[in-house]
Amino acid sequence: MPVAIEFNNVSKLYRLGLVSSGTLSSDLQRWWVMNILGKEDPFMKVGSINDRSKAADSDYVWALKDIDFKVEQGDVVGIIGKNGAGKSTLLKLLSKVTAPTAGTIRAKGRIASLLEVGTGFHSELTGRENIYMNGTILGMTKKEIDSKIDEIIDFSGCERYIDTPVKRYSSGMSVRLGFAVAAHLDPEILVVDEVLAVGDAEFQKKAIGKMHDVSKGEGRTVLFVSHNMTSIKALCKRGVILKNGLLVDDGPVDTIVTHYLRGDNEVDNYKCWEIPEIKGGEFELLEIGVRRKGGDFSDVMRMDQDIEIVIKYRLKKPIENFWITMHMKNEQGNKIFSFGGGGRCYDKHHEAGEYLQICTIPADFLNWGSYAIDFVAIKQDPNINLMVVENDVVSFVVSNKIVAIGDYMGKEPGDVTPKFDFVEERMK
Repeated sequence: MPVAIEFNNVSKLYRLGLVSSGTLSSDLQRWWVMNILGKEDPFMKVGSINDRSKAADSDYVWALKDIDFKVEQGDVVGIIGKNGAGKSTLLKLLSKVTAPTAGTIRAKGRIASLLEVGTGFHSELTGRENIYMNGTILGMTKKEIDSKIDEIIDFSGCERYIDTPVKRYSSGMSVRLGFAVAAHLDPEILVVDEVLAVGDAEFQKKAIGKMHDVSKGEGRTVLFVSHNMTSIKALCKRGVILKNGLLVDDGPVDTIVTHYLRGDNEVDNYKCWEIPEIKGGEFELLEIGVRRKGGDFSDVMRMDQDIEIVIKYRLKKPIENFWITMHMKNEQGNKIFSFGGGGRCYDKHHEAGEYLQICTIPADFLNWGSYAIDFVAIKQDPNINLMVVENDVVSFVVSNKIVAIGDYMGKEPGDVTPKFDFVEERMK
């Protein structure tokens, strides 16, 4: 496929605080070097990495640094990262809202951008007038816009207010009309920032469906920024992670989302402590792991096999009536259920010593994908915790019984896909 967008070592430098360089001589030096000599900004070499969580060691900061990747025509790429990672800056550079400090950007085709609520709208013009203005900016004729305008107004759901100045629109209405204009005026490249979060659930569903149609049915290229990993996975085939202005990963969207949600915490499906790091006074956690039933912790776990959660612990003195509770979360970071043995398993006297407990998740219960146990609590009664471990304790991958993980084929929706008994009876 031909390349639609190409970022070549793109960087963007900003100065914190003052807009100018601080002195007239420095401003003149910058102007002479950049505008007359055609060289890079002489002040950009002293910039620090854009880590918003730490105090700055320089007045200059790299919002983006050495961004280098290509997007093929028809690709839908999700741009993922924390607040301040550089996602919006990247889209503004592509949309020519601002220029890169260094590097080049090449884009093939017309670009329609939805970066902020009401991007490109004139507040004094009506919704209808703004549609014509945006279409003209994109290079369309009045006849072309006339053929699209009824579809745009219908999609936006703002028909009653279409001849009202947009300054009287709510933020949600502005987003509806802005997205409808950007998606329907035949751009080759559609750039959408997190603005869809402003819209209601019904419009978000329509917008995601439209972006599907634009990318798959019409072969347009889409760059999509969102903090909603469900939307990213539903829409995109490829993902890019930005962190502190740097591109840290680029690949298939399943892999990228898992990397982003896991962060720097490379959790495995097995942990062991020879000298227990996790102590609860009377209770010490020695091992926890997830494996296929009867297998090793290094074995592949498949959705059509029983899965075992193994916990080894030490009791430092006799204990009555305790139980283990765990929380399971999916790769989007949402907790999908909690489970534990309760009184059925632990309602008895325990002498001091080491114990091994195994919980079995039956085959064909978990869908294939990535999961984590992010909470383990040892309770003596509902109000007394002997030990609590939070965050990702262990994570594991369940593979499809037919195709490899990462392939969309054969995946049903949902995190659990239990097999129920169906009884068929002929009535006549």
